[in-house]
Amino acid sequence: MAAALWFTTARLTIHLSQTDNADGLTLIEHHMAQGFAVPLHVHQDEDESFYILQGEVRMQIADEVRRLTPGDAITVPGGTPHSFRVVSPEARFLSMTTGGFEAMIRSLARPAETEGLPPQAEPTDAEVAALVAACAAHGIAFQGPAVA
Repeated sequence: MAAALWFTTARLTIHLSQTDNADGLTLIEHHMAQGFAVPLHVHQDEDESFYILQGEVRMQIADEVRRLTPGDAITVPGGTPHSFRVVSPEARFLSMTTGGFEAMIRSLARPAETEGLPPQAEPTDAEVAALVAACAAHGIAFQGPAVA
């Protein structure tokens, strides 16, 4: 059964947990509002693949910035700095990983209280610090600001 979670201001649905398959694959559906952005970061021990379902996402991979729209798919090799920003009113995409990303999400997420997105609010300093610590504990290192 899929786990619907609120993670910061996004709704994430874990459709396939790495504990449910021999390959350790995680499949997560991300639903985010315009302006949602992830700082430039690196997954040390895992590749991360994306498939855009709805909306438009601006993604930076190393020094290249790309516009991704429905039907686009891309893989970011482990150790490669990347960032993204939702530029349409909302976006939905799938991500696939095999490392610590799912555990990091579960360490900070809470069960979704309703359908749709959680309340949209700027994170507190404590929430940012908790995110940075959780990422570091799961092999994800921040390297700079989000793509503009």
